[in-house]
Amino acid sequence: MRAVEEVVEGRAETRPPAPEPRRRRADLWALLSYGLLAVLVLSRLWRDPSGRVLAGNDDDHGFFMFVMAHGERVLFHGDNPLFSDRMNVPDGINMMANTTVLALSVPFAPVTHWLGAGVTVVLLLTLGLAGTAAAWYWVLSRHLVQSRVAAWIGGLWCGFCPAMVSHANGHVNFVSLFVVPFIVWQVLRLREPGRAVRGGVILALLIVVQVFLNEEILLFTALALGVFVIAYALMVPARAKREARPLLAGLGVAAPISLALLAYPLYFQFTGPGSYSGQPFLPDKFATDLASLAGFARQSLAGTDELARRMSVSSTEDNTFFGPVGLVMIVAAVVVLWRSAAARAAAISAFVLLVVSMGPSLKVFGSDTGVPLPFGLVSHVPIIDLVSVTRFAMVPATIAGVLLALATDRMRGFTPRGRRLWAVGLVLALVPMAPKPLPVFDADPMPSFIAQGTWRQYVTEGRTLVTVPLPEVTYGRDGVRWPALTNLEYSSPRGYFMGPLDPPDDITGSWNAPRRFSSDLLWRVQQYGERPRLSASDKARITDDLVFWRAAVVVLVPGTTNEGPLLDTLTAALGEPQQVGGVRLWDVRSLPVPSNE
Repeated sequence: MRAVEEVVEGRAETRPPAPEPRRRRADLWALLSYGLLAVLVLSRLWRDPSGRVLAGNDDDHGFFMFVMAHGERVLFHGDNPLFSDRMNVPDGINMMANTTVLALSVPFAPVTHWLGAGVTVVLLLTLGLAGTAAAWYWVLSRHLVQSRVAAWIGGLWCGFCPAMVSHANGHVNFVSLFVVPFIVWQVLRLREPGRAVRGGVILALLIVVQVFLNEEILLFTALALGVFVIAYALMVPARAKREARPLLAGLGVAAPISLALLAYPLYFQFTGPGSYSGQPFLPDKFATDLASLAGFARQSLAGTDELARRMSVSSTEDNTFFGPVGLVMIVAAVVVLWRSAAARAAAISAFVLLVVSMGPSLKVFGSDTGVPLPFGLVSHVPIIDLVSVTRFAMVPATIAGVLLALATDRMRGFTPRGRRLWAVGLVLALVPMAPKPLPVFDADPMPSFIAQGTWRQYVTEGRTLVTVPLPEVTYGRDGVRWPALTNLEYSSPRGYFMGPLDPPDDITGSWNAPRRFSSDLLWRVQQYGERPRLSASDKARITDDLVFWRAAVVVLVPGTTNEGPLLDTLTAALGEPQQVGGVRLWDVRSLPVPSNE
């Protein structure tokens, strides 16, 4: 049996013999089971990818449709991959400063081009879940365990634990973690003599790919590995000292190569147009609740939305939720593997990042206990201040899956009664955590004005189509979804993205474009049903905003909340609308277009 310490100490076989036919069949069934489970989780969205929206996170679902459409424009139209001028006109969007998964959106651009952004999103969510599980299964079965059952359990947990399923509510970047296990394995293999150059180059390329998938996860992985290495070195200092030289040599190769390849994209991300600093919320808004460790997530078989809401403020951030038996099994796995210094170091790494994920003070069932936690000391450190704190808990969730696989692999060394107890424990842990299909709702049909391309008669290059409600975070969903479904053939103002709050005076991160008179006014009308009396000055300011946005036509989204007050307000400002292709619109092509200075 390959114990985990043998792997870390370099005594495990790194290239086992080709698997026997029975193991090949086991591999096939494992991959098939992951694929079927991923399809089940996204089954409701698969029924109509372009006409349905994920109910748990309609904002990010629309955003990632925009991301896929941007990838299509990069490949088919030669657009700048790091910047988009198709939304938030005239300022545009810094795509590197947003989670735009260029490593997926560009390769899958043909799917978007021919089948639409909705299909690409559901396909990538499905492949992300199944691919992450398969990647961990591959690393576990080839390098860490002998039992294919143990590897299957580890892959199942790592790919479909509550954290992964909750992020499948639109977060393509957080379910596409299939590069992470190979990064971890390559780092561990750097200790082997003679691997510094080859291993360093491979690691550098994996890092580059991961940056264009999800930088947050790369940061979490680096921190977890750093804690692991420190903990392991303290427990076995002689061995750590002996292996430090080849490890550092390999990292010394990986670092300059990855930095050279990433220098300009990262420079553009942090200093280019549309860059920002910090998050639009306080660190304790999204933090791990202590009670959630033994709770059940919304999308787990045993979970309920009402109870989960007390322990997590968002259905996309159920990053722990192991259930009572699952938590016991994780602790039991650590006990079973306790003699392994590497297993203890992994457990310490998981514990440290779990505490970090709890934010600046301890919360229990949604109540702040006032007990200070270490994150409060580093919450304003650059880079750390860009992270959603609770997502640090994705690291212990993944490490838990690896430890369960390693402990399950040792089952053959248990007594018969011990094996039965362990098997029963796994069943009682995994079955209640089994994922349910993600909820969706039917989007309003796209009017023929958009679907049939009638808008082309109004919107020429350099002009925009302005939808009302204006696209903002949690509002104006169609203002993001419609252009995405046209593969960004037309440009639009504002939108849902991360950018500076009020540049250049305030570059704090914001989910909205900088405020304008018209955006504030129309927001109040939609929210509260107001029918404001517009003065001549108000009408002039609305006109100024339309000029700023380079508007060619203003379209009122049919069936929107408070449609009547919005119609009255726009009519008072712009005159009587036309009825074209199922929408009311105002033709404002007579307005001037500002220069591009």
